[in-house]
Amino acid sequence: MASNTTLSNARILVVDDEPDLRTLYELTLLREGYRVETAGNLAEALQHLGERRFDVVITDMRLPDGLGLELIQQLRAQQRPERCVVITAYGSAENAVESLKTGAFDYLTKPVDLKQFRSVIASAVQDPAPRPTAVGRAGSPLPESSDAVLQRLVGESDSMRRVKERIVKVARSMAPVLVHGESGTGKELVARAIHANSHRTGSAWVAVNCSAIPESLLEAEFFGSKKGAYTGSTQDRVGFFQAASGGTLFLDEIGDLPLSMQSKLLRAIQERCIRPIGSSQEEPVDVRIISATHKDLSLEVLAGRFRQDLYYRLDVIEIEIAPLRERREDLPALCQTLLRRIAFEAGIPVPTLSKAGLEQLSQDPLPGNVRELENLLQRAVALSDGDELQLELTARQPLTQDASFLDSGPTPLDDDQTTIPSDLQSHLDTQERDILIQALRETGFNRTAAAARLGLSQRQMGYRIARLNIVTPHSGELSDESL
Repeated sequence: MASNTTLSNARILVVDDEPDLRTLYELTLLREGYRVETAGNLAEALQHLGERRFDVVITDMRLPDGLGLELIQQLRAQQRPERCVVITAYGSAENAVESLKTGAFDYLTKPVDLKQFRSVIASAVQDPAPRPTAVGRAGSPLPESSDAVLQRLVGESDSMRRVKERIVKVARSMAPVLVHGESGTGKELVARAIHANSHRTGSAWVAVNCSAIPESLLEAEFFGSKKGAYTGSTQDRVGFFQAASGGTLFLDEIGDLPLSMQSKLLRAIQERCIRPIGSSQEEPVDVRIISATHKDLSLEVLAGRFRQDLYYRLDVIEIEIAPLRERREDLPALCQTLLRRIAFEAGIPVPTLSKAGLEQLSQDPLPGNVRELENLLQRAVALSDGDELQLELTARQPLTQDASFLDSGPTPLDDDQTTIPSDLQSHLDTQERDILIQALRETGFNRTAAAARLGLSQRQMGYRIARLNIVTPHSGELSDESL
């Protein structure tokens, strides 16, 4: 049963030309406490909508006198507030994606599962504004307000304003979002802002770095496993999909997901069901998918490294984040924000960046974007003797003045074809991650033994595992002390 606050004024319009199905949906919704009206075709639906407003409109895709998409288009053209849920035929992926692109809140496939039906409608009738009294799953702390998360996206350039406007717009629906941008541009911040501005803000947020999980562990980490499913499996394990149920699942670096896992992910997204390893039954899941990548997935599809059908599913709505070199006007605000954070963490007064220092930064390509900028400022704060920061950009490898080399791949330096990466920090992170994963594998994922082999303390090992988003077997069962 839905909550009382949800039921108080919720009015729903059901549009379907099949009387039996129309009655089934109506009775199901009435039992949940909603006020329901029905229509058998597009004309009747428009008549109802002309007489009053609704909270939710549920419409079949194919109607005797038109398509459900036409109804959504008219509502959007009139800037009506109703949230639309479209019911499509089983396997009609194109119709489902098209409805989300048109502006539908969500979709259901026939035959409709009534449990999923009730869940989707309950989500649709909720107040889209985040409730300050909401508490996260399992007693987690109060979520950040939508405004607070948006403010973390620093900058008022035209490109950043477009990103923020798009975030607020797409957050209202369940449509999958693909965030694209170079390494270090803040793709996860954008994804968090979408979650914070959605009706799911009080529910789970689960972020996954797809490139950090060993291929042999992917299925268990995504879908969970049952006790006894494999050697050493002594209890049921919850996967990412179950952990994010009711909330948002953020799949970072989705372009690095192996093809073998892409097909399983596609089915989970399409059917909204997952099957834990060792289970004979599928489990329904209710998650909103946001993915991110620095790769051009359309080129990855052409190269055969990424499934076209999965790309089609993920790229319903795309948000492009411009690199820092294309929004230089955001540098002063970014520097100020980053220096405040660095100073707070170090427990020191906020240092001053001179105009000359800012001019130095504005002339630098900053291929690592905001991440590289933060690293430069952290080094400057650490090495500074006075109140004014001294940047050491000259200590880095000299860069060509032609910024086009950033997109042209590695540049040979000598006869042995040694190359420099376009994003040094990302390159070093990848190398460090590979070394840590290898050490963990060779020690049976024993963190203490792996740390000893690498000459690290347990705390240093735990910090690196967390920073690089490395997921280890039973990582959810480790206590803070083990870090």
